[in-house]
Amino acid sequence: MTYIALYVAVGIVALGILVIFLKFFGLWFRALLSGAPVGIAKLVGMWLRKVSPGVIVNARIMLVKAGIPLETDQLETHFLAKGDVIRVSMALVAANKANIPLPFQRAAAIDLAGRDVLEAVKTSVNPKVIDCPDVSKGKQAIDAVAKDGIQLKVKVRITVRANIERLVGGATEETIIARVGEGIVTTIGSSKDYKAVLENPDKISRLVLEKGLDAGTAFEILSIDIADIDVGENVGAKLQADQAEADKRRFQAEAEKRRALAKAREQEMLAHVQENRAKVVLAEAEVPKAIAEAFRKGNLGIMDYYRMKNVQADTKMRDTISGEDGGDSEPPHKQ
Repeated sequence: MTYIALYVAVGIVALGILVIFLKFFGLWFRALLSGAPVGIAKLVGMWLRKVSPGVIVNARIMLVKAGIPLETDQLETHFLAKGDVIRVSMALVAANKANIPLPFQRAAAIDLAGRDVLEAVKTSVNPKVIDCPDVSKGKQAIDAVAKDGIQLKVKVRITVRANIERLVGGATEETIIARVGEGIVTTIGSSKDYKAVLENPDKISRLVLEKGLDAGTAFEILSIDIADIDVGENVGAKLQADQAEADKRRFQAEAEKRRALAKAREQEMLAHVQENRAKVVLAEAEVPKAIAEAFRKGNLGIMDYYRMKNVQADTKMRDTISGEDGGDSEPPHKQ
């Protein structure tokens, strides 16, 4: 029984080895015929480490055929780091054919950073054109105002080439677009008038290009070309009109304030006059009391009283005559 169990165990092991051999024989044989041999043990190890042997073998064959001898361990490491092994391998082949120095470590770092390393190599070989501003963001042109207040709408095309050495940690296309837009606004804003800009649009691109706007970015700016310039509104005149309207409203508000103050002052003076008139009436009301008191004390006789009434009547008559003749005097207030 012991020998039978041993034979069964050996048979199971042999069967397992045969199954594994048959499973990876195709990959092993294809790698061997391609001149990029990968041992069966390594293929099994990849399978146990949950690395796709087919991806690693295909990438190694591609690299070896391009003259880039790369061990499977580096490819496995990049695969386990969730990198795109095939795309990195294609980028290495493209860079090798274009004589662009691109070691595997840098290509892997670019890929793991979320950049398309193959697209970066293609952009290094075939420069890319970027529209400024980005129409997909909803902005159709860059608006700038010259010193004479005339608005200009500018469309720019930027030709860039990827800088492999600065691709990791370098700024993206959005930074290039923002910097170029800022440079155009500054250049037009410093121009004497809009005619000078229309006469020499190449001056804008030249001055902007001289600012070194690609510093710290993943690209190298090759050229900045003005695609279109349109004349917009007279912003200066509009701002002056708005300021004049604002000043007008402010002056009207101040005038209304002064009018309201004057009206309030007038009402105060009328109230003051009425108050004084009330005091006069009160004072006049005291006169009969004083006359009666003078009669009681014997200080005023009846003849004195009549003489006083005659004087009052004479004065009233004179006031009436004077008012009719001259027209300047007011009629006396009735008691």
